[in-house]
Amino acid sequence: MAESVRVLLKEEEVDKRIQELGEQISRDYQGKSVHLVCVLKGGVFFMCELAKRITVPVTMDFMSASSYGSSTKSSGVVKIVKDLDEPLKDRDVLIVEDIVDSGRTLSYLIKMLGDRGPASIKLCTLLDKPERRVTDVKVDYTGFEIPDEFVVGYGLDYDQRYRNLPYIGVVEFN
Repeated sequence: MAESVRVLLKEEEVDKRIQELGEQISRDYQGKSVHLVCVLKGGVFFMCELAKRITVPVTMDFMSASSYGSSTKSSGVVKIVKDLDEPLKDRDVLIVEDIVDSGRTLSYLIKMLGDRGPASIKLCTLLDKPERRVTDVKVDYTGFEIPDEFVVGYGLDYDQRYRNLPYIGVVEFN
């Protein structure tokens, strides 16, 4: 099956919104440092751009969780592929994710990481698909709310392809 990619959000729109999120997070964490937890692989592009725009002290860690495999639909089973390297105890944690879809993965991660004793835990996502939600997840910072379409670019992939697109596109199957 062949596919093509249609632009949903231009590079300039994404860049401007990340700047605004960085400013908002910097205000909200004024006088503190924020520990960014990136959910790999998709979140790395967004987190790097976001971190450059946050003016309070930032530390980072990475974890990998999957519920997709090579499908376009979540399997519903969350698998931790790589856990964090550092403890979260007493830290102000901001989970940085590329997209919140069904909410299953983030709901699981927020509970799991919350059990590790952070001072606070919040969620920042580049993209949010609220109409796909099957589990309640509080998103504290949202880049864009998008329709229920399969998106790629800016770290998001379809079977490991298209992550390097500098914009958000919709995969259309021909």
